[in-house]
Amino acid sequence: MKKTKQSLQVAVAQAAPVIMDKEKTIDKVIRLIKQAGQQGAELIVFPESFVPAYPRGFSYGFVVGSRTMAGRQDWKRYYDNSVLVPSNDTAIIGQAAKEANLYVSLGITERDALNCTLYCTNIFFGPDGQLLGKHRKLKPTGSERCIWGEGDGSSLATITTPFGIMGSLICWENYMPLARAAMYAKGVTIYIAPTADAREQWQATVRHIALEGRCFVISCNQYVAKDMNPSDLNYYSELNDQPEIMCPGGSCIVNPFGEYVAGPVWNKEELLHAELNLDQVVLSRLDFDPCGHYSRPDVFQLKIHE
Repeated sequence: MKKTKQSLQVAVAQAAPVIMDKEKTIDKVIRLIKQAGQQGAELIVFPESFVPAYPRGFSYGFVVGSRTMAGRQDWKRYYDNSVLVPSNDTAIIGQAAKEANLYVSLGITERDALNCTLYCTNIFFGPDGQLLGKHRKLKPTGSERCIWGEGDGSSLATITTPFGIMGSLICWENYMPLARAAMYAKGVTIYIAPTADAREQWQATVRHIALEGRCFVISCNQYVAKDMNPSDLNYYSELNDQPEIMCPGGSCIVNPFGEYVAGPVWNKEELLHAELNLDQVVLSRLDFDPCGHYSRPDVFQLKIHE
């Protein structure tokens, strides 16, 4: 495992988007990138679907067998505020990454202009401002399937950095054993898990992945209050039964021994910082390496269709 750095300064942006407003949310992304760079970060991680929002609480008028026009109109607003990749939007974010001289992992809702499908996507930028890759969520969960399409193996992106190999799975993709195995097989040591899951059980998940993958796991969630949603949505009344704090966060960083390096942080926006000791990856693999001496390839084989 070759790397040129022994440590990595990470910033985790537990924050709220300006919901359903792409331009204002990208402005916030740029401010947070700048702030992280000024504070010495070499990587900043944003939550799942940060631009323009994770649409928590909304049905978009779906019931089995029918849809509503009012729901379609709310979805169209979400569509209009989603991100083309590449585009001027990604160029602006890339320029911010370049000026701050850091890597960026950003969760977006991606718009495919050709067929109008939306995807839950994670995109990566380098400190030179280049768009390095993207990963589309392979299997949206539950009602997410009504608004997002499915990614495929071609977007199981990993990024080679001076700190090790970086890659991501989004939210409940991390409960897919073979998806995790694919990340391990690609040599990921900086495992990014943007999420919308604020349950206590999620903490057990990311700590298990760190132990199983012998990697650093960076989990980033939004902090969102109900009154942050625009009240002129057709289906705004669906939020009546939601708690005032709709997503309390829980962002954290876990080391390859399953121990917290930072967080979890709850019930507030925070730019969470930590220094990762990258030697811990090698130290942790003395007794367990998921794709090396512990993998038994004579018994098990993984086939990835990319």
